Amino acid sequence: MGPGTSATYHSHLRNHILPRFGTTELGELSRMGIKGWAKSLRRNLSDRSVADVVGLLSMILGEAVDEGLIGANPCRKLRLNAGDQPERPFATAEEVNRITHRMTPANATLVTTAAYTGMRWGELAGLQWSRVDLDQAQVTITRTDGALHELGGRLELGPPKTPAAVRTIDLPPFLVGLLGEHQHHYPGRFVFTGADGGLYRRSNFRRRVWLPAVEGCRARGWTPIKPGMHFHDLRHTHKTWLIEDEIPEVLQHVRLGHKFHGIRGIYSHVTQLMIQRLLDLLQARWERTGSTACLTSSEN
Repeated sequence: MGPGTSATYHSHLRNHILPRFGTTELGELSRMGIKGWAKSLRRNLSDRSVADVVGLLSMILGEAVDEGLIGANPCRKLRLNAGDQPERPFATAEEVNRITHRMTPANATLVTTAAYTGMRWGELAGLQWSRVDLDQAQVTITRTDGALHELGGRLELGPPKTPAAVRTIDLPPFLVGLLGEHQHHYPGRFVFTGADGGLYRRSNFRRRVWLPAVEGCRARGWTPIKPGMHFHDLRHTHKTWLIEDEIPEVLQHVRLGHKFHGIRGIYSHVTQLMIQRLLDLLQARWERTGSTACLTSSEN
């Protein structure tokens, strides 16, 4: 379990599970009681968060079953009736270009890298220049310090989200050029940093950079470009581009740091020919926008 997941579990226990069930005997837990509690959580939490909290309780009760403390898990196959989940937005290359034009060149490079690699926020915020090989056009996400985590308000490097997230990501030529220019101005240990040169906090970036760019800013005369879009949706954006370009599933999984389950995952392999075709298509997508967003900032 990664440090981020551990911190999330502790938060769910402290804020939701223990206040309701901390003094309840295991034998007194009922399916209907848990379902009612889950319904009450929706007043303040998203459906996804409710599912995560109930899922953690189910894991705990599953262990109790294995230990013989209760006969059955009351959370097993519990239907929460969350309804249809809204489809997350994605952006076109042109929209990414417009968004980045509203940022400083450094922040524009960060967003462009996210869109054209599918890297997670923590992987980008914790990326070190020692893990970037511009000669080989590759970025490496390492097992020991491949992501930045915020734990109890403290920032620290640690492993990425899953073992599959340990990977090497190939870069299209334009992105090699942008990162090379960025390194010239920011040659410190970390590739992307806050305004003071320190580690980037996601909340600060969201408030100061991301929201004004995508939601618009009346004071600057900016109209909305992609209302409701989160930074993580750049990862969905990259996945959508890979599907549009008919990139093989195995390469999609490897690039995004997902485990490819089943027989296809065992017998499918990434080839250099696949990688080169992907990079050519990403390069062409960039060039079709006529983008210079990361080199100049026309709306600042």
